[in-house]
Amino acid sequence: MKIAFLTLLVLSLLLFPSGICKSLAAGPPVVNIGSILQFNSTTGGVAEVAIRSALEDINSDPTVLNGTTLKVKIKDTNCFDGFLGMVQGLQFMETDVIAIVGPQCSTISHIISYVANELRVPLMSFASDATLSTIQFPFFVRTGSSDLYQMAAVAALVDYNHWKIVTAIYIDNDYGRNGIIALDDALTIKRCKISYKVSFPSNAKRSELINLLVSVSYMESRVIILHTGAEHGLKFFSMANQLNMIGNGYVWIATDWLSAYLDANSSVPAETISGMQGVLTLRPHIPNSRMKSNLISKWSRQSHKYNHSDLRVNTYGFYVYDSVWALARALDAFFGDGGRISFSNDSRLHDEAGETLHLEAMSIFDMGNKLLENIRKVNFTGASGQVQFDASGDLIHPAYDIINLMGNGMRTIGFWSNYSGLLSTISPEALYSKPPNTSLANQHLYDVIWPGETAQRPRGWVFPSNAKELKIGVPNRFSFKEFVTEDNATGSINGYCIDVFTQALSLLPYPVSYKFIPFGSGTENPSYDKLIQMVESNEFDAAIGDIAITMSRTVAIDFTQPFIETGLVILAPVKKHIKTSWAFLQPFTLEMWCVTGLFFLIVGVVVWVLEHRINEDFRGPPSQQIITIFWFSFSTLFFSHRENTRSTLGRGVLIIWLFVVLIIVSSYTASLTSILTVQQLDTSIKGIDDLKSSDDPVGFQVGSFAQDYMVNELNISRSRLRALGSPQEYADALQLGPKKGGVMAIVDERPYVELFLSTYCKIAVAGSDFTSRGWGFAFPRDSPLQVDLSTAILSLSENGELQRIRDKWVKTGDCTTDNSEFVDSDQLRLESFFGLFLICGVACVLALLIYFGIMLRKYLKHHPRRSLRRFISFVHKKEPPKNMERRSMSLLRSSTPTTPMSSLTALDIERPARPVRNDSAIDMES
Repeated sequence: MKIAFLTLLVLSLLLFPSGICKSLAAGPPVVNIGSILQFNSTTGGVAEVAIRSALEDINSDPTVLNGTTLKVKIKDTNCFDGFLGMVQGLQFMETDVIAIVGPQCSTISHIISYVANELRVPLMSFASDATLSTIQFPFFVRTGSSDLYQMAAVAALVDYNHWKIVTAIYIDNDYGRNGIIALDDALTIKRCKISYKVSFPSNAKRSELINLLVSVSYMESRVIILHTGAEHGLKFFSMANQLNMIGNGYVWIATDWLSAYLDANSSVPAETISGMQGVLTLRPHIPNSRMKSNLISKWSRQSHKYNHSDLRVNTYGFYVYDSVWALARALDAFFGDGGRISFSNDSRLHDEAGETLHLEAMSIFDMGNKLLENIRKVNFTGASGQVQFDASGDLIHPAYDIINLMGNGMRTIGFWSNYSGLLSTISPEALYSKPPNTSLANQHLYDVIWPGETAQRPRGWVFPSNAKELKIGVPNRFSFKEFVTEDNATGSINGYCIDVFTQALSLLPYPVSYKFIPFGSGTENPSYDKLIQMVESNEFDAAIGDIAITMSRTVAIDFTQPFIETGLVILAPVKKHIKTSWAFLQPFTLEMWCVTGLFFLIVGVVVWVLEHRINEDFRGPPSQQIITIFWFSFSTLFFSHRENTRSTLGRGVLIIWLFVVLIIVSSYTASLTSILTVQQLDTSIKGIDDLKSSDDPVGFQVGSFAQDYMVNELNISRSRLRALGSPQEYADALQLGPKKGGVMAIVDERPYVELFLSTYCKIAVAGSDFTSRGWGFAFPRDSPLQVDLSTAILSLSENGELQRIRDKWVKTGDCTTDNSEFVDSDQLRLESFFGLFLICGVACVLALLIYFGIMLRKYLKHHPRRSLRRFISFVHKKEPPKNMERRSMSLLRSSTPTTPMSSLTALDIERPARPVRNDSAIDMES
């Protein structure tokens, strides 16, 4: 019998190894799990149906748990009564359950998580509170989406629509507070912020909620984030609709509580839907799958069976259904690995005297750590998608649907995925197979119907009607008062910058109440850096004036679009240029003259070489040939050369050279005309390099950023700088000069310089602008008014109003056009013609190479006795006419046989009619 039994056992192991192992590792007949839900809530009702449906499917599946039956004990708790919920949760922990599905409430989850850690009971919770982390609570297993990712999606939505401030309304409990903290962090990353946070207790009365909404309506932000539950959230929308707060200009973004309520309730009142038109909400993304379709198809039957016929499945239903399945698969692996269910008492639940604390009913799950490890390792495709946990304990690939409420239902306008961190119209699962693309340029959503049934994106903020008056700092200038200053007689603030500001404000679609506050004594120009610091510290709500936009200032505050372009320029004293008899030499620099003359000679020599053998015009005595080279080359300057070119190479070189001469002559003529007809100014300062290399004093305007720029960027010693306060001081300092206590030059911004030069005619700008700046209005960080004013300034620029305001205040005098700009140099430099000379030089070299190649081939063909002297002589001799060459070849053929071909030289061929002489005479002549 033993042998037969062992034989049967071996065969069974070979044929059915997995089945035998499962039989050997079978668990107990019944395993109890628990669940803590709030039955009278939408999420609680959906969760109960999902749990019981999952247990039916698991217990009827023979491939899971090997005959072990899962049973659930469900406890009804109150999410909004923390104390009662805590007591109910602790009472439930007295039962011997190996795991708990829930709690659904973040408040209860915090309390129960401490107990679960001690009793080693895993909590399969779908609570979204981001502070419930596996670091603090190892036995807390989040089987749903975390608010950490949901708030990242909300922040991405805010940033996508270019809103900078939002208002947050939230319930004052762990779920609400911690969710808004996560939102604040996510918005900070996007350089946005919550401008107004308002919380309410769970037992708030209707009057309190109305007062809360009224206070929100007074705020400037019109982007409202509503993070609460369905019970309070629906009340908010109803009351907001009555207060006309769901209309044009408003943006409402509800977290996933709204989509969960609308998905789960089949009969939402029509007035409820109509009061939420244009609202945006989020829904955890559930990809389509067979398990999802199966659960949806049988949900109606299951909901009737468990007395929740009015509820449909939503995202939390999918999460809870998969939570039970994940627990079943983990138990299957737990039992297969030898796990067993046993509980033991905790000695710490007794005091030192041995008196009980009435908590002795609670017991520790001995192998809870092992079950938790198996739960963390599950990996399967469930109704909610891929069920797999990452290193932080969250489900992999969190994603959200972005939903727009319109008409009688909801429309998905895009998705957010943590995989890329961007908004997209492509489903997240389609992105997982590709490398993550985090470029903001790839963000895109479908069009949204906003509150008020408009497709135009709301601005997101308005200037509140009950807002306090804006305190706007204005520099009280002593000099150049045309730009901005206080009128001592009337106390009003006037100037070019003020007119630009008031005109821009008139284009805003809302009124702005403000008050100008002069900054400075008026006896000298104030420090603009101090003015900026006062805006940064909120002493001023804005600063309006001739404020240059610099990098150091943009670090602290925000500027509007520049309303005038400016840059630093150099003012220097000038004198009229004295015209001399040698003015005709001024169009070209010395280098240009030298290179041009050199190329005249080079081209003459090249053409002579190419034409010498075949052209009588380029032959003759040496002195005559030198004269011909000079005459030919320089006569091309006037296109009056009389020598003809016969060779193809010579004509090609000449054509290119004549083109170069044409450009040079035209440029010379234009430059000389300018020099002789336009009044010229002369100064020793040519540009910024002269300032840096000199040791003489340099002036700047009091309060200008030019001082720090010259010290930090140009490395000019601060001891060289002289502060000047008025246009008259400018003129006096420049007239005295550095040797008499003045300055060599003044560095200032272009608008001041233009106004100064309209009066003072003996001063000019040396060189060109060496910085690119602009003037703008200063506002605190992320001020919405800055964005709207920038748009208004662009409109003023496009319709010409900016130029009209400038013409009104910045008038130019008669001498401005004469000396407002000192041209660094009217001379034409070699760099401007380098390309022409390069082309001509390359053409000459190529022509010579081709020519000497041809000559060398001819020489090698007819001269067996080769030497450099003979080659030069060959090239120097005149080439015979074509008929003479044919005659020479004929004579060669009729020559006597006694005369070898090798003894005939090139001279014999050229002169066949000459009497025959001895060989020595021939050698001497050649």
